[in-house]
Amino acid sequence: MNNNIKLSNRLLTAVSYLPNGANFADIGSDHAYLPCYVCLSDPTAKAIAGEVNKGPYESAKATIHKYHLDERVEVRLGDGLEVLQDNEVNQIVIAGMGGSLIKTILENGKSKLSRVERIIAQPNVDARNVRRWFYENDYILTHEAILDENDHIYEVLVANKVSDSNPYSKEFMEKELLFGPFLLKKKSTVFKEKWTLEHQKLDRVIAQMRNASKPDYAKIELFEKELAWMEEVVKDEKQHPE
Repeated sequence: MNNNIKLSNRLLTAVSYLPNGANFADIGSDHAYLPCYVCLSDPTAKAIAGEVNKGPYESAKATIHKYHLDERVEVRLGDGLEVLQDNEVNQIVIAGMGGSLIKTILENGKSKLSRVERIIAQPNVDARNVRRWFYENDYILTHEAILDENDHIYEVLVANKVSDSNPYSKEFMEKELLFGPFLLKKKSTVFKEKWTLEHQKLDRVIAQMRNASKPDYAKIELFEKELAWMEEVVKDEKQHPE
């Protein structure tokens, strides 16, 4: 397939979880490179590219036209999932935003998700927020990936509406929401690198909080608990009892 669109590794990882013949929406599509890449690679796929800003919306239209995909990729201007009609797509990709914003987009657009079988999210930060939203809204986390690109570590989360398994343990759920249940089991080099850096950052935050005129001891206690978890996961010991 003659596909000369170059996607970043984080986006290539995200689209690898789309099925053949995907009927999906890419929310916050920017120049529509992602949906055009997928549709050039898979002649049975079709997509809606959602963009909230006029400039990228116009750029997306130009990209779609350049690759002669006007019949299969439609760009729409609007905020989050409001660009979708009810029961219009089977998969959603939301990439390149903070976890808090992804959670807000999903929460505000819940009425558009009745037919959505799979959500692929690539939060730049705060993946825990996205995992928690999935769990609380009956989307089962099925895959996680972590990668380092251009000195930033990204996570990709995949959740299905229907799945046979729940990846979380009752006893360690809060820990698994923070680190990712699948990533926690694998403990890759990139995973350890991420949580070594996060440990350093949180350690500094706690020190600053302790020096405040009125320290928030409840929050400090919570952060110290998470700091201890981070110390655990960067070591080569087992995460929790068998």
